Amino acid sequence: MTVFALLTKPARPLLVRVMRRLFHWWFVLNRPMTLGVRAMVLDAQDRVLLVRHTYIAGWHMPGGGIETGEDALAAITRELEEEANIRLTGTPHWHGLFFNAHASPRDHVGLYVVRDFEVTGPHVPDREIAEIGFFARDTLPGGTSEGTIRRLDEVFDGLPPDPHW
Repeated sequence: MTVFALLTKPARPLLVRVMRRLFHWWFVLNRPMTLGVRAMVLDAQDRVLLVRHTYIAGWHMPGGGIETGEDALAAITRELEEEANIRLTGTPHWHGLFFNAHASPRDHVGLYVVRDFEVTGPHVPDREIAEIGFFARDTLPGGTSEGTIRRLDEVFDGLPPDPHW
């Protein structure tokens, strides 16, 4: 059971704000600019994989930071395995690089579209990822991030990429 689950409902938003601020300052001190990757994982029915983190509100595409000495493809391969038990079986398509001012004035996110993959096992909730699931565009869960919705519109409706996440 996580610390988050043990807290009373009124205390949870405060913990989320404190954790977000601590992560922000850790990144400020350790990384002058942050670079991350996310994956739009689409199954055979064009449902998108979304994750709900334990430390930030809403539903997001899986992903995370690119580590020192790691390229973007290696980072998204690692993040998909860690967060969702997803193993790539083909090469993902690069969609673009986006400025993510919601996270930090220094944050940038690269997005891959993944259609060739296999699920290697069920997700067990942990300290980072509380829940995952595949969702159709017309049944996205409440709290799906605006950046996620914009990227889906770009990929499915052919809209030009917005430079902001």
